[in-house]
Amino acid sequence: MVVFKVVRVETTPIDGQKPGTSGLRKKVKVFIQPHYLENFVQSTFNALTTEKVRGATLVVSGDGRYYSKEAIQIITKMAAANGVRRVWVGQNGLLSTPAVSAVIRERVGVDGSRASGAFILTASHNPGGPHEDFGIKYNMENGGPAPEGITDKIYENTKTIKEYFIAEDLPDVDISTTGVTSFGGPEGKFDVEVFDSASDYVKLMKSIFDFELIRKLISSPKFTFWSLCKTYFCGRAWCTRKLITELHSQDFGGGHPDPNLTYAKELVARMGLGKSNPQDEVPEFGAAADGDADRNMILGKRFFVTPSDSVAIIAANAVQAIPYFSAGLKGVARSMPTSAALDVVAKHLNLKFFEVPTGWKFFGNLMDAGLCSVCGEESFGTGSDHIREKDGIWAVLAWLSILAHKNKENFGGEKLVTVEDIVHQHWATYGRHYYTRYDYENVDAGAAKALMAYLVKLQSSLSEVNKIVKGVGSDVAKVVDADEFEYKDPVDGSISKHQGIRYLFEDGSRLVFRLSGTGSEGATIRLYIEQYEKDPSKTGRDSQEALAPLVEVALKLSKMQEFTGRSAPTVIT
Repeated sequence: MVVFKVVRVETTPIDGQKPGTSGLRKKVKVFIQPHYLENFVQSTFNALTTEKVRGATLVVSGDGRYYSKEAIQIITKMAAANGVRRVWVGQNGLLSTPAVSAVIRERVGVDGSRASGAFILTASHNPGGPHEDFGIKYNMENGGPAPEGITDKIYENTKTIKEYFIAEDLPDVDISTTGVTSFGGPEGKFDVEVFDSASDYVKLMKSIFDFELIRKLISSPKFTFWSLCKTYFCGRAWCTRKLITELHSQDFGGGHPDPNLTYAKELVARMGLGKSNPQDEVPEFGAAADGDADRNMILGKRFFVTPSDSVAIIAANAVQAIPYFSAGLKGVARSMPTSAALDVVAKHLNLKFFEVPTGWKFFGNLMDAGLCSVCGEESFGTGSDHIREKDGIWAVLAWLSILAHKNKENFGGEKLVTVEDIVHQHWATYGRHYYTRYDYENVDAGAAKALMAYLVKLQSSLSEVNKIVKGVGSDVAKVVDADEFEYKDPVDGSISKHQGIRYLFEDGSRLVFRLSGTGSEGATIRLYIEQYEKDPSKTGRDSQEALAPLVEVALKLSKMQEFTGRSAPTVIT
């Protein structure tokens, strides 16, 4: 057995190590600076209680992006030096973010050990590669992201750090082969276990969904499904192995891994939503996930399902279509910028409903308290209380379950109930929330802050606001309220302020402006535009056409081009 020594390394604070709601994300060139990663990891260890570190079991894995393998070895050596008892690593260093949450919550080691937390190496939906993004975040023993109390401590520690500890002579562990490698150190035995990246997550999914019914749907000659994983749907109940082990690359094939209409070009074209007609027959169902598989996009034949509609439709059909929810839903929740489609479902089904700030940790609090079963964000994140992260693969399976349920008496029929049919049925019952999001990426941070400050100041004069609204057209309702969203957590009583600027219209329409913290440089301004229509004869309009007057109001109200210099958004969804 190799015996290692603990080395104390002197260091100094490095600017810019404040973790956001999704962890610390920077360009790779920033992370590979001397001591940069080490400072953040040690600051994290120092922010945790002793029992969460010494003698503990930690998961260290990620989405396989550039610099992941080197980071895994560094974190493993630092874990050993800080008294961690064992580290679990997904084979080849690969675990989707949902799978990490599942492993923390579900996996039991051969010696009865359970993980108390995880370092997840991902920049989520942001590009990977030597000139692109890297990220790291810490998840707690419930499988969810570290709360603000912990991330604030991490940040304070990064500003005062003077030393970190590392087992420099610990050999790199072969993470390509499953098995346990044991070492000896000053505090005793230290193990690194490399395990199958898919098995724990697959087991969990099998406990949630009726895979036999899904298999019947996929086997139907009338059902065509465009996905990288179709052979795995057919060959075994479901396996994410294709997604997370065979098709990964350090730069995601040179593409942008964000699953939306702008970046998922190949899927969008294949589903008949591109600028040119596809050469082959358009499939009935298509789906995409991002680099770490926590986000998702759902498409039907020539039809896009908005994330806001998606979570509402899943909630409306969950009890009937998904065995896991057969006893009923505890409640539902959405992030504030997400459309109110879920609100209408909750009211109709008499469910508890919560509107929370952006950030999955807010959903986690509700789930841990037994208040929420299904939740979602407009930013292509959907999930449930089976884990404490958004889960793109779960969302795909939820949609397949709904399709299978709607068609279970008709697999051999002439025409199956389609994705578009299900959405239109939903609108007929609950009304339609026309919705779009404009993203202005990599905006000068100073300009972005100035725009937001201007919008806050403008809220003090609704008469001035309504002059701008009236100048656009008489068909736009007047603004009756404006505020900055503030949230008091019903579980722990914590208050989150400045969570987005809202302009609320008399007819229920909304404009929301928010700065996003998910990019690695610059600022992203997100503009959300929503209009509710309950007249069934008016729910079939093109979304951009229906929202055009409100979009014009938003751009004039915010002086978007004046502040940012942008004549158009980077992404429209």
